[in-house]
Amino acid sequence: MTSSATLDQALGFTIPSRHARGRIVRLGPVLDDVLAAHAYPPQIERLLASALVLAALLGSTLKDAGGQLTLQAQTENGVVSLLVADYKGGEVRGYAKFDADRLAELGPDPTLFGLFGKGYLAITFDQAVTGERYQGIVPLDGESLADAAEHYFFQSEQIPSIIQIATRHDAGEGCLAAGLLLQHLPEGEVGRERLHVRHDHPEWEHVQALAHTLKDAELTDNALPLSDIVWRLFHEEEEVRVTDPTALSKGCRCDLDHIRSVIGRFPAAERADMADDQGIIGVDCAFCSRLFPVALASFAEE
Repeated sequence: MTSSATLDQALGFTIPSRHARGRIVRLGPVLDDVLAAHAYPPQIERLLASALVLAALLGSTLKDAGGQLTLQAQTENGVVSLLVADYKGGEVRGYAKFDADRLAELGPDPTLFGLFGKGYLAITFDQAVTGERYQGIVPLDGESLADAAEHYFFQSEQIPSIIQIATRHDAGEGCLAAGLLLQHLPEGEVGRERLHVRHDHPEWEHVQALAHTLKDAELTDNALPLSDIVWRLFHEEEEVRVTDPTALSKGCRCDLDHIRSVIGRFPAAERADMADDQGIIGVDCAFCSRLFPVALASFAEE
């Protein structure tokens, strides 16, 4: 019997003496809730599960509680034309658009290039307090979304990073996905070389070697608490600080009032073209697959 106490959490940790920080995420019921909105085939389920884990890993590093992290993978002529996942305040959501016929031709275990072709990954951090937005765009190179995200940190942020993501789908138990993010940060001392431009720094090589001993089976073992994984990897270090876990949930920010306000910005003639014979404008949320009806009559007094 496994415990749900280790699921749907993000756990942060730091190793001060090595100037390293990390996050571990494990998704279970939340993942099932997100995937249940669409009848995705297994190949797309695994892809979207990886994107949701990656969004939680990166989003949970935001210091601004109201901030948002958005991942968007896109291509012009790929089997998967759009993949999006985001994180805000512990809530994750995601959606994938794909060509089912072309996907079937790829077989059960397609490569990242097979799914996207020549695509790109955009990673966007929105800070709620300052209103600032940071975005980096990198090619979808490598074997996985984790590889592409590592390339983002190398190219855009110059922060040595390790990202490992694993997914599992057991018969009768639903989907499970988990991931590890480990980063080497600058010492911040004036006059000293910044560590994040040295990918061969001995401190980073040390924690990198330890992180690479983590097996996918450990990441996705929901009988193994996330804090135990941190201890197994880094228990010989001088000090490892572990934060309180962040609970993760499915979140879709679609709201009838917001949708109505967006439609209200269109001219009356365009709103009329959007409506059906009963005077209803139907807006479908791609994330949660809910249909929101907005009556033309509700704009009559505007």
